[in-house]
Amino acid sequence: MTPPQSRTVPEARGDVLTAISDGMVGLLKEFYGRGPTRTKSYYEDDLVVCLLRGGFSRVEQTLFEGGRGSSVIQQRMDFQDLMRGRFAAVIEAATGRRVIGFMSGNQQDPDMMCEIFILAPTDLVDDHEIPAHVTDPAAST
Repeated sequence: MTPPQSRTVPEARGDVLTAISDGMVGLLKEFYGRGPTRTKSYYEDDLVVCLLRGGFSRVEQTLFEGGRGSSVIQQRMDFQDLMRGRFAAVIEAATGRRVIGFMSGNQQDPDMMCEIFILAPTDLVDDHEIPAHVTDPAAST
């Protein structure tokens, strides 16, 4: 895998945000078979936030309607944790910076997902605290 510093990084801010949004939607479409209907990404300093709307499958919606929303949210959280490396690769390719933190959240009404990435370098984390690499749980399977 090519280090993020040597990748070609889009120069215009809009290009970076589009690459982030399109990349995240593309991954979710690929792995869920259906992707979000709306997305909006933000990139400022050492923070990237990607908000995604829609995309719950018919099975997930049925479970929600049947009072099983907590199991759907847990499944989504487990999935997003496994996708960490793939999500980070999208962000690193778009920004040219290394992802050192990832947090994720979901809700049903209105249906939204939020993916948050912390980029290096950052004054929030000392250099010696940054791991040599971010572990990708999907890489071990």
